Amino acid sequence: MNTQTTPSPQFYLTAPAPCPYLSGEKERKVFTHLVGPRATEMNDLLTQGGFRRSQNIAYRPACESCRACVSVRILAKEFTPGRSFRRVLAANRDIVATALPAQPSSEQFSLFRRYLDHRHQSGGMSDMTALDYAIMVEDTHVQTRVIEYRVRAPGDGLKGQPKGELVAVALSDLMSDGLSMVYSFFNPSLEKRSLGTLMVLDHVNRAKALGLPHVYLGYWVNGSDKMGYKIRFQPQEHLLSQGWQRYTPSESARD
Repeated sequence: MNTQTTPSPQFYLTAPAPCPYLSGEKERKVFTHLVGPRATEMNDLLTQGGFRRSQNIAYRPACESCRACVSVRILAKEFTPGRSFRRVLAANRDIVATALPAQPSSEQFSLFRRYLDHRHQSGGMSDMTALDYAIMVEDTHVQTRVIEYRVRAPGDGLKGQPKGELVAVALSDLMSDGLSMVYSFFNPSLEKRSLGTLMVLDHVNRAKALGLPHVYLGYWVNGSDKMGYKIRFQPQEHLLSQGWQRYTPSESARD
């Protein structure tokens, strides 16, 4: 593994592979290592430039014939939840979110496996072990937190770490201009709670509380059902050839 810490990062290009989002397409990625004393600074710059972090790697699509992957960030300071989002918040009033150090637990992994087995049986992460999960959480050289979402158990109160059932987890990076949602998962049997939506809304509120303008959601792929939810969180910006541009959704995509 390359652990260079020189001022200028070295970038590499992957070989073509089947696209996980669009049938018949091939994907390629450009990537570099996020290590050393400048990792946090580089993560900020690269995320603002359309990269995503996975462990100690920053990557972005570099496909030869396709530009469908578009980086998306929510304008947190301007965000106001619409009616459907308010319903999600109301339905989850009994959930307490707690930010913790980037350390894995067996309870998290159990939920993670349940999520993968239900939602991503044939995906690239489908055979991940407890060790793989631990590496995903711990292998970071930037400011990363695990946010646990638990149903408040009777008598827990509002102080201290809640002891109720763990229903969702988000792995998030704290950046100079916002929060980046690296990966999240939840109990798939609690569909009515819309826990994926809840975690995004919680990150928007956290960004507002910190005075940060953005929540980075990763890539939106027009035509991919897996990524369609990201377009609902308005207002938002998309990274295009001319830089970050405010996106105007169609009426059907509005909350």
